[in-house]
Amino acid sequence: MKQRMKWLMVLAAALLGIAAIAPSQAAARADEERSASVARERSNFNADWRFHLGDAPGAREPGYDDADWQSVGLPHSFGIPYFQASQFYTGYGWYRKQLTVPGAWRGRRIFLEFEGAFQDAEIFVNGNPVGRHRGGYTGFSVDVTAAVRTGENSIAVRVNNLWGPTLAPRAGEHVFQGGIYRDVWLVTTDPVHVAWYGTKVTTPELSERSGRVAIDTEVRNDGTRPVTLSVRTDIHDPADKIVATMNGGAERLAAGGIATVSQRSGPIIAPALWSPETPVLYKAVTTVIANGRPVDRYETDFGFRWFEWTADRGFFLNGKHRYFKGANVHQDQAGWGDAVSNRAMERDVQMMKDAGFDFIRGSHYPHDPHFAGATDRIGMLFWSETPFWGIGGFGADGTWMASAYPVDPKHRPGFEDSVKQQLTEMIRITRNHPSVIVWSMSNEPFFSAGEVMPEVRRFLKELVALSHQLDPTRPAAIGGAQRGEIDKLGDIAGYNGDGSALFPDPGIPNVVSEHGSPMFDRPGPYEAPWGDLVNTPGAAKGVEYSWRLPWRSGEAVWAGFDHGSIVGRRFGSMGVVDYSRLPKRSYYWFRNAYRGIAPPQWPEAGKPAGLRLTSSSPVIERADGTDDVHLVVTVVDAHGRALSNSPPVTLSIESGPGELPTGRTIRFAPDSDIPIRDGQAAITMRSWQSGKSILRVSSPGLKDATLTIETTGGPAFVPGVTPLAPDRPYAEARRTDAEFMYFPDAIFGQDNPTGASSSASGHSSRLVNDGDPGTWWMAGEGDDAPWVSISPEKILQFRRLEITFPQPGNYRFVAEVEDQNGLWVAVADQSATADTAQTRTIDVKHVIGSRLRVRIEAPAGAPAGVADIRIVGAM
Repeated sequence: MKQRMKWLMVLAAALLGIAAIAPSQAAARADEERSASVARERSNFNADWRFHLGDAPGAREPGYDDADWQSVGLPHSFGIPYFQASQFYTGYGWYRKQLTVPGAWRGRRIFLEFEGAFQDAEIFVNGNPVGRHRGGYTGFSVDVTAAVRTGENSIAVRVNNLWGPTLAPRAGEHVFQGGIYRDVWLVTTDPVHVAWYGTKVTTPELSERSGRVAIDTEVRNDGTRPVTLSVRTDIHDPADKIVATMNGGAERLAAGGIATVSQRSGPIIAPALWSPETPVLYKAVTTVIANGRPVDRYETDFGFRWFEWTADRGFFLNGKHRYFKGANVHQDQAGWGDAVSNRAMERDVQMMKDAGFDFIRGSHYPHDPHFAGATDRIGMLFWSETPFWGIGGFGADGTWMASAYPVDPKHRPGFEDSVKQQLTEMIRITRNHPSVIVWSMSNEPFFSAGEVMPEVRRFLKELVALSHQLDPTRPAAIGGAQRGEIDKLGDIAGYNGDGSALFPDPGIPNVVSEHGSPMFDRPGPYEAPWGDLVNTPGAAKGVEYSWRLPWRSGEAVWAGFDHGSIVGRRFGSMGVVDYSRLPKRSYYWFRNAYRGIAPPQWPEAGKPAGLRLTSSSPVIERADGTDDVHLVVTVVDAHGRALSNSPPVTLSIESGPGELPTGRTIRFAPDSDIPIRDGQAAITMRSWQSGKSILRVSSPGLKDATLTIETTGGPAFVPGVTPLAPDRPYAEARRTDAEFMYFPDAIFGQDNPTGASSSASGHSSRLVNDGDPGTWWMAGEGDDAPWVSISPEKILQFRRLEITFPQPGNYRFVAEVEDQNGLWVAVADQSATADTAQTRTIDVKHVIGSRLRVRIEAPAGAPAGVADIRIVGAM
């Protein structure tokens, strides 16, 4: 019996692709791995930077005096503290830091790995330029070996966030703060090593019963002599047990050469499959051996899963149909802007998961690599997007309100190279994450000048082909494809807004990539923002979820969180969670509908007696910019019940380490940019030293609350010695009528979402703003009160309308604007006009709002419709 068990164990090992390992061999392998791991060292490089806002001639030089610069840590943004203002600084910023190189590093390669700097970064070591990267959303690695010396070295980084005609994105409805706003890592290796993000893992021949692992490993020889190279890869299961081993044959690698070693495992029986419900990860551990000596050890997390997008049956994960439900997520948060910690990213992903969602669209650019790691570990399908991005109401070059694709031919080659570079980097950085199920080429690139739309279509096809070349295992999507005849240029169509109603059963795999767009501050209504989903042809009126038809793969609400916007705070406040990461009531609606968790009791007004202060964790585990805690202030009565009363509140770090985006103190007030609403306020705190921090929150007439947060990593905080975080005062962003951004030649509303009381066949409401007066919207038969609407997707001060009817005649109409309180206000009344002109230009009442509706009365015998509407206004 014992002999039979022994043979069964050997057989099982063979089936798993593992050679039987004797104890002596196992010990030798452990020694080998330890040796190789020592050869690669990776350490956080976020702390102890000096920062200057503005250009600083001579700052690249080692002897430059930066004593009066700010002391900052990374991630860092030019705009800290930031609270959803539409205005932000554009220009230069400098960062400087010292690097001590020990003598033991002689003969090694030394790299600085940046996860993101917005958006043009120049790196200098000891005054010498060592690298430059253009593109604000993708990481890059800089080899500084030749520029450093043993001992002290000066690192200087010059960053600018200036708009550029050849740099993507040229436009976008977000904010574009400059800075080194993601982590930086110091990496040292042997001259023979795995390249930056140099592994590519796939899982061919995968089923529930078995699968294989295929891995391509890019190895560089940055040494001066050729080597004999071999590569071994061990596959570790979620319990860290080795389930497969692949040995690469020896080959000669010349000095300065690059080799890609391809390996393929034997069958792995019954692999644990990754899904949102079972987010299990495997690990490929690659050992590089040069001249018989282990010189590098590189780890790659991956997962076993397969998926299928279909045009008629929807989306399938691991062979099972799945209609996914999710949210669009921007990266920025209250106070810190884009410069958020890894822990904050994890909380964002977890919040979306806790709502019952299983899908995130990374709006509208490549997100931090840690974000994709969080979607892997927490279990969320992830749509990763390239920053080819448009915005409605675009105008001339010079700001992020430009045509998405360049109008000037001389800018086109450089712009296309920029997009392709960032697509290539996004795929290289993110390709091994099982949560990523699609690469998106764009968001609403049809917001380009009409004369360049043929070039837009040609370029999108090129991006799709490049995506297929870089990663044949995932489809390429066209995100925001509801205008411009671009939806069928890729493998997947993502329809935003009214696209959900305009493209029924389009004959291509598709998803509603944005729905809802409700503009509410917290708490907001307890309802789901379905938007035009309910108008999907084939859906039963008034029957919830009836739009989830077999040909549709899923849907994503706009948006998961409030965000910064160049068109104003209100327009950036469409999330189901607010900017400070407190849920609105719509979040609780989704959580109740999808997870069966009843909403909390809503706070009511009462007699405030005190404050409560809570945190996401009692501990900050890493004092290096990757960790933080989320702090929540709640107004309570004498019995500890939460109230909706919202008095001004001050939160301070009384003692110990830590910083808030405003320094050591932050003040919340109702109706301010740093708000307390519905009885609550929130902010995050990070720390750069270990020790206990005492926090206090106070408000006149109320009992204070205190909280202790302990930071366990980093150098010790020494009272009276360790410098405290300086004050960073915040100036409220207020805008007068004279400060509105008015573009006299800009046409708002073209190609933006539309709606109508009804539409006749072949006369969709989308024709009312397609720029072609030869096409028109027409109301359906029997519609006694026809109207058509346009959402410019901005908060505008409406100033002038140009309305073209299908033909000359005595068309009468009333134009109304939905104001900031959700009320319809008449801005032009021609209900009694005798005018018969086909095109009317009307100066309108200067109402601030977000949507235009035109109610019409057609002359006898004329079609009840509108051919074209143009809006002129100020943002």
